[in-house]
Amino acid sequence: MRKRINNKLIRSFNPCYDPSEIGIPDKESLSISSWIKKYREQVKNKGDIFWLICRNDFLSDRDLRLFAVWCARESFKLQEVVDQRSIEACNVAERFAMGNATVKELAAAESAAESAARGAAWGAAWDAAWSAAESAAESAAWGAARNAARGAARSAQIDKLLTYFN
Repeated sequence: MRKRINNKLIRSFNPCYDPSEIGIPDKESLSISSWIKKYREQVKNKGDIFWLICRNDFLSDRDLRLFAVWCARESFKLQEVVDQRSIEACNVAERFAMGNATVKELAAAESAAESAARGAAWGAAWDAAWSAAESAAESAAWGAARNAARGAARSAQIDKLLTYFN
């Protein structure tokens, strides 16, 4: 597993940007943790940090799964109601990562969570249609609130990601 990151390595992943555009010197090579700490504010789209770091080049399958479970559980905090099937899918995925659940148990939990997600998607589509009928000002206010929540969530996710490299 790689312990350091530099522009040559980033370019080998074929990003949609050139890392030197962020201000990363071509000859600089940093530990993953140091790179995230140094460049997290320069990277405009914080999703690019996850795109870069959340791969087997830097994290084990176990750590990637545990990070995904943590992110899912954090998203539950933003929901009024969380379907029990989604919670159980996280529990099984965590147990699987720790070697305490089978592939069959994981597949069953994923299937149940997909059913929950389909139901949530239908509800979200209905909510979107209803929101479209509301005033533009109210929609803009809700949009701003969602963006602020996403920004805070991304920052927390980056902080959590750092714990895998400290």
